[in-house]
Amino acid sequence: MSNKMWGGRFSSAPDAIMEEINASIGFDYRFALQDIKGSLAHVSMLAETGIVSKETAKSIEQGLTQILAEIESGTFTFSRALEDIHMNVEGRLAEIVGPEAGRLHTARSRNDQVALDFRLWIRDTIDQLDRQILDLQQALAEKALAHAASIMPGFTHLQSAQPVTLGHHLLAYVEMLGRDRGRFQDARRRLNECPLGSAALAGTSFPIDRHMTAQALGFDRPTANSLDSVSDRDFVLETLSAAAITAVHLSRFAEEIVLWVTPQFGFARLSDGFTTGSSIMPQKRNPDAAELVRGKSGRMIGSLTALLIVMKGLPLAYSKDMQEDKEGTFDALQSLSLCLAAINGMVLDLQPDLKKLKTSAGAGYATATDLADWLVKTLKLPFRRAHHVTGELVGMASVRGIGLEKLSLEEMQKVEPGITQDVFSVLGVDKSVRSRTSYGGTAPANVRSQAKAWLKKLDRLK
Repeated sequence: MSNKMWGGRFSSAPDAIMEEINASIGFDYRFALQDIKGSLAHVSMLAETGIVSKETAKSIEQGLTQILAEIESGTFTFSRALEDIHMNVEGRLAEIVGPEAGRLHTARSRNDQVALDFRLWIRDTIDQLDRQILDLQQALAEKALAHAASIMPGFTHLQSAQPVTLGHHLLAYVEMLGRDRGRFQDARRRLNECPLGSAALAGTSFPIDRHMTAQALGFDRPTANSLDSVSDRDFVLETLSAAAITAVHLSRFAEEIVLWVTPQFGFARLSDGFTTGSSIMPQKRNPDAAELVRGKSGRMIGSLTALLIVMKGLPLAYSKDMQEDKEGTFDALQSLSLCLAAINGMVLDLQPDLKKLKTSAGAGYATATDLADWLVKTLKLPFRRAHHVTGELVGMASVRGIGLEKLSLEEMQKVEPGITQDVFSVLGVDKSVRSRTSYGGTAPANVRSQAKAWLKKLDRLK
């Protein structure tokens, strides 16, 4: 027996293996809301243009509304034999409405239908992710404001470099997430064109009104080329690219959390809510939530790579290969949503050890640059000469296992006779961070100003 939805050309049912590889209802059921929304807009347009009668359109609209209620209540039965969400909805519509249900598919194809559903789903998902990113930025900015003057070590090469403040460090991630929001918003703007009415690949001879359906579905305009409309997956690739970059940012922060909560660093503590124990070692507190965020970033990057590889060799227009665009996308964006929630929870939960942070900030000769700057500003030495003098003093202190501030004035003057007692005024970590007043610098006043500016901006965006 052939498939009644497309079986006129076929006299027998597909092989079981063919059904197994071909069916997508196991994952594209997620398009149910978008599919029905698109069908409602389409049938309304068909009635408005006189392609179907208003009575038929009303009957189809009622049937679609009933199907949506069944799906939302969990009473709808999805059939693998009907392949995908489009055929499942249409099959149930035929049971409710009768043969007139077949008029719904006038002037459209599953090719433009899935392109529409996917754009609607991606658009909805971007909006959800945008809210989550805003929430995370808010949590980070609030914590940054609270710790605008809390001193911690700044690193390069994971080696102590210069003292910074914890607030300054957290605001770096607020900036990253701001760029992430921008990338998602750019992708959303570009995808907001409606492919419905492109049909299989060439458009249709029916007198449809594509501007009407585009407007009804909240798009800026209809797509301009029917071939491109059904074969384009740039909007998925752009969204996955934005997701992958966001995942990298979350993973970097997760890695820092993993380091911070180790006894070796001891910079912060996570509560029981975001740690797990060991089945054999009773002393362990494992930062599993952070580790999983770090791990899931690989899956998101992999989803982008997989779809790029699928698309790279496809001629126009639609090919069944493109069915592989969905599972990885669903997984990646669901994973991103979960990771955003997890990082947000950890930001709120994280308790920094301010004493340990400040002590560590002074380790590793972190104020050496302040000494070099003092030599330039006070003694008017060329920076390269100041750098060399400072290096000698660091070497001298290192041999003795003491900090720069523990060297005597006489010892310093053996390296550079012009050094005065005033040099000790720049060797403390508090003085160091307060001196970094350049725009974007770590001075507490700067951090407070930036944190407040972000919080004001985020409040406007919500």
